[in-house]
Amino acid sequence: MTPPIGDFEQRILFALLHLGADAYGVTVRAEIADRTGRAISAGALYTALDRLEKRGLVSSRLGDPTPARGGKRKRLYTVEPAGERAVAHVYESLRLMANGLRTRLKTAKG
Repeated sequence: MTPPIGDFEQRILFALLHLGADAYGVTVRAEIADRTGRAISAGALYTALDRLEKRGLVSSRLGDPTPARGGKRKRLYTVEPAGERAVAHVYESLRLMANGLRTRLKTAKG
């Protein structure tokens, strides 16, 4: 079993799953900000992506050079099966813990 993943890593993995195969740093940061309202620094993101890659939860590859980036290549990220299992475990755990709390949580949010 994969060791637990923290909240920040969870957000990154969820963002990568939403974005698909062409996800890269800028789009991951935007996806997290759009969905959570939380801005994250590029440094924190890339540190976490490196950590996730070392753990075998994501992989990366270099995309094609683009004129818009001055010929630089983007590093594209993909969630590996182990990363999908880790996210599925987190999602299921939260779903089970939250079961039956919808009314109470809606009231608390208000």
